[in-house]
Amino acid sequence: MSRLIDTGLERLANLVYRMGELAHETVSMSLEGYIEGTNAYEQVQDRSGTLIMMASEVEDKAFEIMARFQPVASDLRILKSYTKIAYDFERYGRYALDVSQVQNRLGGLEQCESWIYEPVTKMSKEVMSMVRTSVESLKSHDAKLAKSLSETENRVDGMYFEYLDRLVERAPATNKCTISTVLVVRYLERIADHATYIGESIVYLATGERVTLR
Repeated sequence: MSRLIDTGLERLANLVYRMGELAHETVSMSLEGYIEGTNAYEQVQDRSGTLIMMASEVEDKAFEIMARFQPVASDLRILKSYTKIAYDFERYGRYALDVSQVQNRLGGLEQCESWIYEPVTKMSKEVMSMVRTSVESLKSHDAKLAKSLSETENRVDGMYFEYLDRLVERAPATNKCTISTVLVVRYLERIADHATYIGESIVYLATGERVTLR
């Protein structure tokens, strides 16, 4: 027998799922522009703004459900998880916009030497994989898939520090590529962190287990 609260939870879930797809699209558009040298700033800015509004809507709907109905512990777990995940999807959009802003001011990756281009491109692919996994595991409430984000995040962290070490050894301090990529790899590392936060929320949502994936 369905409860009145279930309709509200289903609508909230669908809103968060749409956020996930839009967040994936936004990060992908931003990184593709940065790597290939196409200007996607306005499109990324528009989508990032939409994600901010959607995150606020998720929060409002969650509070409305709590106020109108009598959520039990499992319902509260769902509401808390969706609210946290919506925030992390919003951060995907914010960092995607940061990447596009860096490209606008300092140029894209296509201007950089291969020893810079290759590791940053590789890191971007790993991060996009994490973003996709975070969205797919949310849709299926797949705790095992969500936990797999931890392994990829460890690789991303390794790439991040390895790249910084390489810059110290090889890059001139005033090179635009140096400045640009230092900023972008930091944003990539932060997106990866938020992917694991989403993974933690999904595990909690699906199983009630609190885990740390970082």
